[in-house]
Amino acid sequence: MRIAIAGGHGQIARRLSRLLAERGDTPLAIVRNPDHVADVEADGATAVLLDLESADADALAAQLADADAVVFAAGAGPGSGTDRKDTVDRGAAALLADAAQQAGVRRYLLVSSVGAGAEPPAGTDEVFAAYLRAKTAAEEDLRGRDLDWTILRPGGLTDDAGTGHVRLGVEVPRGQVPRDDVAAVLVGLLDEPRTAGLVLELSEGATPLAAAIAAATERED
Repeated sequence: MRIAIAGGHGQIARRLSRLLAERGDTPLAIVRNPDHVADVEADGATAVLLDLESADADALAAQLADADAVVFAAGAGPGSGTDRKDTVDRGAAALLADAAQQAGVRRYLLVSSVGAGAEPPAGTDEVFAAYLRAKTAAEEDLRGRDLDWTILRPGGLTDDAGTGHVRLGVEVPRGQVPRDDVAAVLVGLLDEPRTAGLVLELSEGATPLAAAIAAATERED
């Protein structure tokens, strides 16, 4: 498969690129910083140099012409303010969806966050609240489109080594999850078309990845 990954230099995205490349797929890592090209190429990805905050859908769609799926793994990142939470976590996700539809790419995986889909609780930090609202808006936009979308809401991300075991479902107890396991779940979701149309929460757990994905689809059958 040929998979375009928005936010290609991010920590989950780079792990995803390596997993895809190792099994013979072709990851396309969309990056805005020329200094990141060498990193993503070392991961086995083909670098696509494009700024999702300034590009238009036509330019992005041209890069997606031969893709089988797209993954939105971009984020404004630590230290960014409320404005960039909107332009990246919402606006760039919508841009990728526009471009995917224009290019005829139906499969879209959105990396969102636990806590999205509802108004942030009172007292939530202003910037984090803006982040959750942007993720919610991105989800709502995607759910209204004629695409084979899957939304993944991971819990707190860690750099611990992946275990290959998770909790995955419409609603799971909140917790942390290694970025390694998030990337591995994304690969599994790409391989399972029956996950289209699902919004799934993810945290660390005891169920093997493949079994967790299978169980999530069975509950929706």
